[in-house]
Amino acid sequence: MADQLTEEQTAEFKEAFSLFDKNGGGTITTKEMGTVTRSSGQNPTEAELQDMINEVDADGNSTIDFPEFLTMMTRKMKDTDSKEEIREAFHVFDKDGNGFISAGELHYVMTNVGEKLTKRLMNLITKKHQI
Repeated sequence: MADQLTEEQTAEFKEAFSLFDKNGGGTITTKEMGTVTRSSGQNPTEAELQDMINEVDADGNSTIDFPEFLTMMTRKMKDTDSKEEIREAFHVFDKDGNGFISAGELHYVMTNVGEKLTKRLMNLITKKHQI
């Protein structure tokens, strides 16, 4: 994953890594991870911090080095992309942009987009699920 980053992205992540690596030791400890995440308004427990590190700690030393940090950040970027795709798909249904999908909006999309359902089948679905 990290090999898919541009040089600019890698440089930005290197700068971010140095902000986490408070003592300049070349690794991020749970304490350093906690300091930075708490300064950004989050309040993870020590166990949550350790879990974050364990997710990418390939060498099992309970710290994150720069390659492991890149892995963590590229996963987060991928998660963000997936969330954006879901958000975009939701907006296809939410025609009036109110944050909810009404029966009418669902009916419109299901009968006019992609695999078109008949109005009769759509009425059965909405009736059965009380939409």
